[in-house]
Amino acid sequence: MPGKIVPNIINNQTLHTLSPDNTVHEAAKLMASKHISALLITENSRLVGIITERDMTAKVLANAMDPDATQVGAVMTPNPDVLSPNDTALEALELMRLRGYRHLPIVDDEKVIGIISIRDLYVKAKEELEEDVRQREAFIFDTGYGVGA
Repeated sequence: MPGKIVPNIINNQTLHTLSPDNTVHEAAKLMASKHISALLITENSRLVGIITERDMTAKVLANAMDPDATQVGAVMTPNPDVLSPNDTALEALELMRLRGYRHLPIVDDEKVIGIISIRDLYVKAKEELEEDVRQREAFIFDTGYGVGA
């Protein structure tokens, strides 16, 4: 998967952020309305954490915490690992594999510019594999050099 994360995979992404003071219930409602499974947590436009569905399940629901009384800051992953826009999809996949992540924020010079998910990387890998198959089939069957010659 050659190419940089921005713009090859993430391009003009709408960011959804909350503050650490928002409640887990507010986070869950925003995730549900936007059909996303992770939110970036910021203070003064600076990334301070990330909260995912997995955080809510393992930290809030499993511990019978009240989502209306629990602040995001209490259950988020603080100071998350980040990628730069110049990192590659392979670098993202490797970090996700090593650390067990499904989402990684993308930060450029301390400015949050996006978030990448394992699903985004899957879509890119699938597109590239399909293109590779098309090129191989064209070479084998259309050029007169392969099996069909």
